[in-house]
Amino acid sequence: MHCIKTYFILLSIFFCSPVWGQDITLFNQFNGRYDYLAIGNTLNEVENNLVSGYCETLPSSSAVLNLPENTTIISAYLYWAGSGNGDTEITLNNTDFIADNTYTVDYFDQNYGTLNYFSCYKDITDFIVDNGEIAYELSNLDITQTITNNPGYCNNSTNFAGWCIYVIYEDANLPLNQINLFQGLEIINRNEQEKTITLENINVLDNEGAKIGFLTWEGDANLNYGESLFINNNLLSNPPLNPADNAFNGTNSFTNSNELYNCDIDYYNIQNYINIGDETVDIKLTTGAINEFGSFSADLIIINNVITVLNSQLPDATATINNYELECGNRNISVNFTVFNNNSTDVLPQNTPIAFYANNILIGTSQTNNNIAIGEFETQDITLNIPEGLGDIINLQIIVDDIGNGSGIVTELNETNNFHDINLELLTISNTPIPNMEACDESFNQAFFDLTSQLSFIETNGFDYNFYTTLEDLQNNTLEIINPSNFQNTTSPQTIYLKVNTENCYKIFNFNLIVKNCPPIIPEIFTPNNDGYNDWFNIQGLYDIFEKHKLLIYNRYGTLIFEGNNNIKWEGKANKGLNNKGKLLPTGTYFYVLYLNDNNFDNIVGWVYLNR
Repeated sequence: MHCIKTYFILLSIFFCSPVWGQDITLFNQFNGRYDYLAIGNTLNEVENNLVSGYCETLPSSSAVLNLPENTTIISAYLYWAGSGNGDTEITLNNTDFIADNTYTVDYFDQNYGTLNYFSCYKDITDFIVDNGEIAYELSNLDITQTITNNPGYCNNSTNFAGWCIYVIYEDANLPLNQINLFQGLEIINRNEQEKTITLENINVLDNEGAKIGFLTWEGDANLNYGESLFINNNLLSNPPLNPADNAFNGTNSFTNSNELYNCDIDYYNIQNYINIGDETVDIKLTTGAINEFGSFSADLIIINNVITVLNSQLPDATATINNYELECGNRNISVNFTVFNNNSTDVLPQNTPIAFYANNILIGTSQTNNNIAIGEFETQDITLNIPEGLGDIINLQIIVDDIGNGSGIVTELNETNNFHDINLELLTISNTPIPNMEACDESFNQAFFDLTSQLSFIETNGFDYNFYTTLEDLQNNTLEIINPSNFQNTTSPQTIYLKVNTENCYKIFNFNLIVKNCPPIIPEIFTPNNDGYNDWFNIQGLYDIFEKHKLLIYNRYGTLIFEGNNNIKWEGKANKGLNNKGKLLPTGTYFYVLYLNDNNFDNIVGWVYLNR
């Protein structure tokens, strides 16, 4: 179970106060039938506090790797450390390596100022698997310039260099263990005399074979003042190699060597100091005590890593979003996901809760359908709806063992890996206006339009497109405009919708068809002789367009002889005056006044020639 939805690391360690360095924190965790061993050596020829001014390091040193029978290497890490800011490139068995990371820590001395110390590490799993059980020699770790430039290292007897290899291996005869490897670089000394580490989120099922190990630097056998290691307030010892008051004394518990000058590669059996059912383990490292002269003394101890091996059988729930499907114009997401129980030592129980968040807002829950065995998984599908207020760009997150408020119900080996997230963008449908189309009224506010000319305003990218007169028809793919290149409007303005398909969805564009009155075209001659051609005064763009117009015709004497409108056209006959009503007028020039009765147009005055 995890405690808060911000997913901070619960399987961690806590120190009583900060120092100049990198806090030792959980680096890696291994769950299975695993154990570990360590080899390494010093580059100090003697313990550096025994010979005043001794200030040299060896060019190389070696150690032999011997593994238990019938084991498989799971992981291997190389550590090297020394005085100074760091030598990040070394050679192991004629192979050059560059550090994956470098830790540094500072110690302030009243006489020599700040003294720096470093530790590098490198994942060398493949190298160790390829080479196996041989002697390993480390070289090219050089701190000469550092200790030459600052005499404080040698005068304080804190000049050192050394290396270590951790090997985590699998053995089918071992119980299911949890190995926690913590690393960083921190100091305990006369100013800060202890570090307390609390391992959380364990579930001790069997304490047999439980152990703790550590890698520290600069420990001296002859400075045995209050150097102790406690587990759950129990003082540990391993005499004669590691007395209770001299834990950091240049020894290697794996080889029983006491000549690992200024380097400690030690482990302790702790099965008598933890209990079945324990959920936490407290570790305390100390230095400093009253010496034989009645004054206070403390060694400078540099802690590089701590490793624990505990028989802790727990599941480890993880999850991943495999794929998802978006619905065009819909805020639903169909999600396919998998819950795993990898790197675990127990079954993940049925009904383990699963929560889904969009932009940190809970949008759905589920649960496992079955017990998930060690190394197995379960795949499910779920449909989620994204609330409107969350926008269209979404961070979708799945968290297994979450009841929907950041709390879980299952105790796990690792509480920091329960989630997986992806970023996605919903398939929204835009409705974008583009420029309107205008045409001259051809009659009764109608005209013909080539709708396809509107494609010049958009990018179709080769996808299909269709035109519709209503948004509902577009969405339902019904009643599309069959001949968009010759479309006659039915109203003015009339909105047209253009649907352009995309790879996963479609876009909508809208525009209006606007019919406008254009200036009429007035002929200068007509021939009312009943030959079927040009038989009346046909003013194009007038009739059924300027429906309220009035046309007045005058003879050359200024006498009104005809008055027409939208329903009365001039066919060369008079309908005004005392004479010639209803008769064809003689050939000649006649004058007109056209009242369009449209605020956008002025009255038009002109002449026309009537030829019989």
